[in-house]
Amino acid sequence: MPERVEAEALPEERRVVVSSPLYRFEFSSFGARLHAAEMSQFEPLNHDGLLDLIPAGAEGYLGQKLVVGSDTLDLSSVPFTVEPEGGLVLEAGEDAQRLRFTYQHPTSAFRFETEYEFSPDEYTVRVSGTASGLDRPLLLTDLGDGLAFAEADSAMEAREMGYVYNHVQEGIEETITSNTERTIIEGPLLWGALRNKFFLLAILAGESNEATTAENYLGGLLVEEGRLPERFQVTAAQVVGDEGAFAYRLFVGPQDFEMLSALGWDMQNVNPYGWSFFQTILKPFVSLITRILIYVHSTFNLGYGWVLILFGVGMRIVLWPLNQKAMKSQLKNMAVQPLMKEIQDKYKDNPEKLTKEMKKLYTEHGFNPFGGCLPMLLPWPMLIAFFFVFQSTIELRGVPFLWLPDLSTKDPTYVLPLFLGVSMFLMQYVSFKSMDTPNPQMKMMMYIFPPMMIFIFMNLASGLNLYYATANVATIPQQMYIARERKKMQGMKPLGRSPPNPNG
Repeated sequence: MPERVEAEALPEERRVVVSSPLYRFEFSSFGARLHAAEMSQFEPLNHDGLLDLIPAGAEGYLGQKLVVGSDTLDLSSVPFTVEPEGGLVLEAGEDAQRLRFTYQHPTSAFRFETEYEFSPDEYTVRVSGTASGLDRPLLLTDLGDGLAFAEADSAMEAREMGYVYNHVQEGIEETITSNTERTIIEGPLLWGALRNKFFLLAILAGESNEATTAENYLGGLLVEEGRLPERFQVTAAQVVGDEGAFAYRLFVGPQDFEMLSALGWDMQNVNPYGWSFFQTILKPFVSLITRILIYVHSTFNLGYGWVLILFGVGMRIVLWPLNQKAMKSQLKNMAVQPLMKEIQDKYKDNPEKLTKEMKKLYTEHGFNPFGGCLPMLLPWPMLIAFFFVFQSTIELRGVPFLWLPDLSTKDPTYVLPLFLGVSMFLMQYVSFKSMDTPNPQMKMMMYIFPPMMIFIFMNLASGLNLYYATANVATIPQQMYIARERKKMQGMKPLGRSPPNPNG
């Protein structure tokens, strides 16, 4: 293993800039480290200036080490020569350009070269290189100490800070920043990533998905206490090939659903959406909602606020047939209630006979006691999915609507949560007033549930409030129709039963 160069022999550090319409990256000639990753298309919501994904005070990301046996060669501070020396300026629509970092050890044959390929129209950076003079070393790439804070609500953003990886056999796993204990995540991995609420720094195995084989998967991740306070550091490991060659890709940019989907390997699920036991159910809903929102916004050139209103109304229109079926089930339930009570009183001491007679009653009147449940349950997965859509959908970040400054954050005036509560009260009030015999429990919930929902939703995304309130308002006409049908049934002659079977 070659020895490190003494500090007094080091040349002066130089900074090299790569700029495009999408980003501005600043590298150091010492260690080829990334010192700035500025997103040109986005603004920070917590301070003035540029949105830089590298935290203030960080010593630079993407520094590298080589490990052979028990020996480690730290390249994160050695002097590299850079070509071109003046950096790169990329214009939209132009071909990709390359930036090369080369280190030649002064007293041995060891040579290390890393080449970054940048495209002006995408956030993916292709990386290739060679490490000559060593026998199949392990390459360690420092992904850094998490991403910088960029949102107005830092407490909320802190809950989204974490690292995610996609294991070849075990799939996607996520860990939030509260876990700063030293952890070794064994591969093989397809990718590993640092993320915050809306942005991402990811490393993907191989120069492309198609060219990636078991030999060049990421070997794993090392997670340990960070160099910055209350931070964690993540390092990716990869075995260098027989001829000293290595290749991988970086994604440094927004969690844009379409961009991440195009990368493959389920990169769009870098935010796993919810609790592990719920993810299988939520992911299809989240994916569908996100695609619909983006499609309607781009196709009809509608602002996202209006898209959410249309979505809320559209959901109620789609569910109308199911709600009609549920309404008929509710009306049948009202009609057979006297008969059900009669059977329950008559056979209260004979459970077996009670069950038999109840089934017979359902059959005679075509009544399904659970027929009204599905339409009431269906909107809830959609609502929960919307919650996770607003957690990390970059398309909604900083988008204003009417008096709302940002659909991805709470309503600062709390008007929408209050309107949501009023809409819920009206829905329940219409239903309650149409009942022949008022239900005390329902009356109690009518006054308790709306304030409770106001309290829950007042700190959630205003876009989520907008969708839910719209869906509630769109439901009120249907509730009024159901109430009118209930009124018609009041005072009608109760249903009769077919004569009992003398052999039954």
